[in-house]
Amino acid sequence: MINDKMTNGAKRMHVVVCIKQVPDAKNVRIDPETCTLVRQGVESIVNPHDWYAVEAALRFRDEYGGKVTALTMGPPQAEEALRETLALGVDEAVLLSDRAFAGADTWATSLTLARAIEKLGPVELVICGKQAIDGDTAQVGPGLAAHLDRPYTTYARRLELLNGGELRAERVTDFGYEIVQMELPAVVTVVREIGDPRMPGLKHKMKAKKKEIPVLGAAELNLHPEEVGLQGSYTQVVKVFSPPPRCDREMINGDAEEQAEKLLRLLQEAKVPGL
Repeated sequence: MINDKMTNGAKRMHVVVCIKQVPDAKNVRIDPETCTLVRQGVESIVNPHDWYAVEAALRFRDEYGGKVTALTMGPPQAEEALRETLALGVDEAVLLSDRAFAGADTWATSLTLARAIEKLGPVELVICGKQAIDGDTAQVGPGLAAHLDRPYTTYARRLELLNGGELRAERVTDFGYEIVQMELPAVVTVVREIGDPRMPGLKHKMKAKKKEIPVLGAAELNLHPEEVGLQGSYTQVVKVFSPPPRCDREMINGDAEEQAEKLLRLLQEAKVPGL
């Protein structure tokens, strides 16, 4: 059912949801020579935070009309992640894949995604997960807004379209939430409070298997090699290491009372202030 606050323009609203295929966190390894993630032989999954972005996009479409396009940048096998979103009901999917994109930092990644969004335009709303588990920078969403020159908000838990085409968002903070109102087109990142992801339906799963997914490279996006990938990145990982242990570890056994007494004694022996 379409919300009675929906305007005529909202019926044609195009929402793009950006996702990322990442290594399963249980098997993440770093190549000490290149300081990059080892992806060979490691199972890849859709970034968990991005499922909430997909759900937010689908709910927005279901309530206000329009269509949802899933967008990702990655190697050819990232097509599998896009098909998973199609199985949930996403209307279209686009893969950005080119050897020139390899090694991109958040700046180069957001630039590449922004060029693709401009090519897909007009796009009224871009939705991202709050961050990716392989980098945890939470910079791509705001970077997209900067490259697209659009207003944005982060950590949204609720989205609402107002009369006149403005977006109202409830943004989670450390002390509660803020209400943010902005004009469309806009960019938002969402958190899990936006709603639990839906399960794939049989009809959409069958459609996802047959759906043609276009692949765009640097040439199609009018991007030069020096703008993307490692060459277009302003940041690089120069060293990866495990922090050395700061002290010896000791396992405290016994029941809760015995453990508490021993812990207190050890802290006192260590001359922890206040004990």
